[in-house]
Amino acid sequence: MSKFTGMEHRVPIEKENPSIVCNDALCKKCKLCVKACTLDAGVYPLYDLEKNGDHGVCINCGQCIIACPFNALTEVSNISDVEQAIADPNKKVVFITAPAVRVSLGDAFNLPTGTNVESKMVSALRKLGADYVLDVTFGADMTIMEEAFELIERIQNKGVLPMFTSCCPGWVSFCEMFYPDYLNHLSTVKSPIGIQSTLIKTLFAKKNNINPKDLVVVSVTPCTAKKYEAKRVELSQGMKSQGLDGLDCDISITTRELAKMIKDHAIDFNSLEDQEFDNMLGKGSGAGLIFGNTGGVMEAALRTAYYYLNGINAPSDKFLSFEAVRGLDNVKEAYVDMGKLTLHVAVANQMAEAKKLIDEIRNGQKTFDFVEVMACKGGCVNGGGQIKILKKPVMDEARINRNKALYDGDKKMNLRYCHDNPLVKQVYDEFLNKPGSVIAHDLIHTHFYDRSWEINGK
Repeated sequence: MSKFTGMEHRVPIEKENPSIVCNDALCKKCKLCVKACTLDAGVYPLYDLEKNGDHGVCINCGQCIIACPFNALTEVSNISDVEQAIADPNKKVVFITAPAVRVSLGDAFNLPTGTNVESKMVSALRKLGADYVLDVTFGADMTIMEEAFELIERIQNKGVLPMFTSCCPGWVSFCEMFYPDYLNHLSTVKSPIGIQSTLIKTLFAKKNNINPKDLVVVSVTPCTAKKYEAKRVELSQGMKSQGLDGLDCDISITTRELAKMIKDHAIDFNSLEDQEFDNMLGKGSGAGLIFGNTGGVMEAALRTAYYYLNGINAPSDKFLSFEAVRGLDNVKEAYVDMGKLTLHVAVANQMAEAKKLIDEIRNGQKTFDFVEVMACKGGCVNGGGQIKILKKPVMDEARINRNKALYDGDKKMNLRYCHDNPLVKQVYDEFLNKPGSVIAHDLIHTHFYDRSWEINGK
């Protein structure tokens, strides 16, 4: 008998799931989570509990949480871990915030959807007890430096194509479980949070004369799957390279968890003074900012890949507002004139819809050089850890507003290319040498695993 018997009305969630937990006492058997796991995540119909050893398959995307109107499904809370770290006088707590958090957090404080609350968010984190507050747009810039380099290297050396982005942990899990034959198509570059956490535990610790074991890195993300990603030991090369035990990213909390912490500490969010991120490893470009949108990773990568190919920045009239990969359509395709070559690219979001494109690629119906995949509809701005909006018309409007807010933020910035970021240049000059170097591969690239056993059984 299945341990999930009697739970046919909801998605099967393992007790050990690091991202999602279910309180069956609150479940009203509406099956909205099943609908979300089927139509959004694309997971529920693709496995059989009788055939896989009664294992609840999950890519940790959290779209079931977003769909649940009764809070029966929630993220696994890591708030107490954060509070404990802040209270420890021997620890230095470093908060790193993903781009999409700043355009959803305001929803929890009755601000119009899509309001960019970056400066108040930084202020709130310092009031909560952060020793440092850094912007993951810097980590996104670093991801692009390596990913764009890897793309050009694969093309010029006739490597495995298409190359797929690897910064969405929900998509990576989906690939590991359902497309293990495509693992060598994934970019080996770690996600922005993965890279930034490693650099904090190495370069940041050294420059600030802090023992890496005394640093606690807390990522604030729009994504419940980041809780799973943080526990992947292969992403913690920073600690391992120094002969130390422990994770590079110690704790991951969602936008919702941050909002709860702010409210629990009776912080008047809307009245906070504006503050800026700390500078060291803490500021990024507009290209890094748009990572939170579907198509944003692609656009950022193309800007820098053009520079790698031609030695000059791409034409601003096209590459600084690359409409072909923007918007909320589930799949977008484009041919891109890169000067010395033409790339055929695709952008896919909402995992169930992205799967259709991947199947077309696998079956030889379509060919591409570079493909971006994000598990959530609209990208990270609508991740499973964002502030919930249950009314569909309001949620649809919020998607548009959050998406627009990040593009507006990019447009207002003077620094719009990852490779022009002086902090990025400094990291390579002082530490990593150059994109694609041996030390870069050792520290900020990773590898993936065949997890098809979760579908087929051990």
